[in-house]
Amino acid sequence: MKVLLRISLLLLCFFALLPALFAQEEEFSSALDSARAAEDSKEDTVIYTARYIRYTTLAMMKQGTFTYQIDTLHKNFQYYNPQNQPRNPTIHLGSYGLATRDLLFVPNKTIGFQPGFHSLERFLYLSDSIKYYRARAPFSELYNVGFFFDDQIIRAKVTQNINPRLNLGGEFHAARADGYYNNQRYNDIKSALFAWYESENHRYNLLTNVVFNRLTSTENGSILNDTVFRDIDRRPSNSEPTRLVGTRDERPRHTWRDNSLFLRQSLFVGRLDTINAGKPEQQLLPTNRMSHSLSLRMRNFQFYKNEEDIHGAFPFGGNVLAQDTTRVSTITNDFGYSFYLRGKSLAFIKNEVKLDLGYQHDMHWYRDRGYHTFLQNNMLKVGIGYRFSDRISVTGNLNQIVQGANFGDYLYEASADILLSKTIGRITMGAYTQNKSPEWLFQRVNYTYHQWMHDFAKTKTTNFSFAYENRQLGFSGKAEYFLIANHLYFQEVANPNNLNARLLRVIEPTQLGNNINLLKLTASQNFTFGRFHLDNHAVYQQSDYNDVLAIPQLYTWHSIYYNGLLYKIVDFNLGLDVRFNTPFRAQSYAINIGQFYNDNVGIEFSSYPIVDVWTTATLKRANLFLSYNFVNQHIWPAGYYTVRRYPMGNANLRVGIAWKFYD
Repeated sequence: MKVLLRISLLLLCFFALLPALFAQEEEFSSALDSARAAEDSKEDTVIYTARYIRYTTLAMMKQGTFTYQIDTLHKNFQYYNPQNQPRNPTIHLGSYGLATRDLLFVPNKTIGFQPGFHSLERFLYLSDSIKYYRARAPFSELYNVGFFFDDQIIRAKVTQNINPRLNLGGEFHAARADGYYNNQRYNDIKSALFAWYESENHRYNLLTNVVFNRLTSTENGSILNDTVFRDIDRRPSNSEPTRLVGTRDERPRHTWRDNSLFLRQSLFVGRLDTINAGKPEQQLLPTNRMSHSLSLRMRNFQFYKNEEDIHGAFPFGGNVLAQDTTRVSTITNDFGYSFYLRGKSLAFIKNEVKLDLGYQHDMHWYRDRGYHTFLQNNMLKVGIGYRFSDRISVTGNLNQIVQGANFGDYLYEASADILLSKTIGRITMGAYTQNKSPEWLFQRVNYTYHQWMHDFAKTKTTNFSFAYENRQLGFSGKAEYFLIANHLYFQEVANPNNLNARLLRVIEPTQLGNNINLLKLTASQNFTFGRFHLDNHAVYQQSDYNDVLAIPQLYTWHSIYYNGLLYKIVDFNLGLDVRFNTPFRAQSYAINIGQFYNDNVGIEFSSYPIVDVWTTATLKRANLFLSYNFVNQHIWPAGYYTVRRYPMGNANLRVGIAWKFYD
């Protein structure tokens, strides 16, 4: 109750300070408006708004040249943590930055060579994530979560057009989280430089970026107390003994380095069609496009520990020092040609035929302890599309590796999108079939505690989907069927009654001999009652191997919030979130290779509703949030698990703010 009282006082203080802030803001705004009014009387004066700060992405540039206005809204601002996304939840080791896996079944649709490390992927900043800007005035953004807490997430971005054709920018991200139990510290440094050049005649575009990632995630091997939430006299979390105790430079940890250079050039040939000519929303659609992309990527995955395994965090072995490292360097060249056939009138967008042809060459240099190899792949890509009107479009894509280490991999997919009407809604039908080589970590490992070499068959996935969306009703739903053959996963080595101590916590890759049939139903429904909103999202998953996939049958998320306008200037939301999933087979975690696996125990932990309370607001060009997560821990339950032996984090208070500057 004391904690709840403190939270209430913080909220009261937050809203009590707003009038003073607004008074200062209004005073400043009045002076600024007077100055701007004087400036407006002059000729050729422009007051810049967010409309003039726009961005594009690599995916958007593959369709034409167009931009979106930057997002200045505060809705969903509180979902800063990649582990806690309402529609894409996870299981993890209990704190920000620690090993994470999808809670729901999310297929991996990539083909070709993949190292197989995924536990920290959600925290990587990748070339494909870069936004390229058009900013008539300098644009910068500062972002901070944590403030007076030990955990801090800081981001900074600055970008400016050097001239109307060239934009340069850079980003810096840093995070530190100490966690709730000993040896849960996480920190990262991520940065990027990017540029977008467009020729004066709009026919040539150059996108380029350099990205650096360094992620360090400490491992504590889990706490020793397996009944921590049943203890009446429970000690503070940071006083619970853990299996691994090394600190500072000797702390057991995973370190990921992921650095890349990306450059894409495209040239439009023939007629250019223009929408919203001369406006910031201008969109250029080519009739012929040629492109070339070059990517250099260097990845380093390292596990380090230098202490005796007194409490059995690892498999049997006397190794004190472990330095297991995998290095992967990749060079990719991607060539593409696209042809569009459309009418010459203003209605051209309603009747269009598209053909994409591509060739991709990948080279990979792989090295781990005592082994190195060179692999390459040649991939052909074909895309076709037909847009009959603004209501109907059909697309198909074929990706096939025709030569190389992963020869025979393919991904064929097709979709049809039909807008029945704005009142009735939209339906989308899709299908794909995939033939995918095993990731390298399933094929070969030569680490301190695990060694294996296998030659598994390719995994084959067939999918059919049907989606319906009605924006007027606030409803969207999707039904998906998956047929999966030769599914790969990690399993603890069979050890009946745990009689052989040498086999405890030893894992091996396993390929399921039977087909998996999986039905996944997703539904979202949003209601509005005046200023009150109720957002709902539910996912139902049923297969004949839910235990092998380690997924719950049902996951739901609900958010009820009030939207208000304070002092006619501050838009805010005040809300409550509840998420829940049914019990499922909890996985264990293999520390030295960073993999979740199915153990021989097969525990299903009890599951509980998890409640968060929060408020978000926009004050001029600043977005703010205040959230208290897992607030019901002070009532029930005392705590919970998603991974065996690793308790999830305690109730916690977070504050965040983001400023955008452009003038």
